[in-house]
Amino acid sequence: MSIDESKTFVPINIAVMTVSDTRTPETDTSGNVLVERLASAGHRLAVRSIIKDDVGLIAAQLRKWINDPQVDCVITSGGTGVTGRDVTPEAFAQVWEKEIPGFGELFRWISFKSIGTSTVQSRATAGVANGTYLFALPGSTGAVKDGWDEILKYQLDIRHKPCNFVELMPRLKEHLK
Repeated sequence: MSIDESKTFVPINIAVMTVSDTRTPETDTSGNVLVERLASAGHRLAVRSIIKDDVGLIAAQLRKWINDPQVDCVITSGGTGVTGRDVTPEAFAQVWEKEIPGFGELFRWISFKSIGTSTVQSRATAGVANGTYLFALPGSTGAVKDGWDEILKYQLDIRHKPCNFVELMPRLKEHLK
């Protein structure tokens, strides 16, 4: 992976959502990791919230942010497992226009290096809606670090070569014209 130093970094506005029935602002370590990493990379935290494991609540918050011109990207943490309360991918499927299947595939490949076959329990996913990127990561701090450090840090940097998500942002709404 290479960074084209001749290009100027373009900060984007990122919303962070923690999906959990139990976490609070004080105990949201995964959310804190995301906020620290996006700020260290030079991006802006647009807004942050903790939402219960409920498809309707998650989808409603996603729609609100998707329709907010001040939010370029949403990153969620939690709710991507296989238990009955894990419903983040179902909420994403209700709102995205296009799925980005390679994100989940790559995340599981990266995660395999750390947790072996347990990675199959992750339903990390991504998509795009109304020009807003949506990324769903598992809720563990390790998973959030892997997702940011190995994928999002690069794909959300316009200087990353050979291509990245930021350079595509002006074209995400072409179908709406």
